[in-house]
Amino acid sequence: MTPIWIATLATSLICFILKVVGYSLPESILNKPVVQRINSLIPIALLSALVAVQTLGSEKSVEIDHRLAGVVVAGIALSFKASFPVMMLLAAVTSAFIYNL
Repeated sequence: MTPIWIATLATSLICFILKVVGYSLPESILNKPVVQRINSLIPIALLSALVAVQTLGSEKSVEIDHRLAGVVVAGIALSFKASFPVMMLLAAVTSAFIYNL
């Protein structure tokens, strides 16, 4: 068994244990405002990290290229309350334009 498989299985086991522990917590702990606020921010933090890694990541280094311009344009479009398809189209066109320069 390769180290990758061992890490994958160990991580899966840890995730399963954390899920079981989460279900076994009393409701009084889960209904606290601090816990509710943290739970609402976790998906935002994970998605932000994913976008950052996919935008700036290149093998083992940080690379600023056309993808960052697309993300910036998408952010600007969303700040103007553009719809999702319009935002995606603007980001893709910007990224493609800068890539082809």
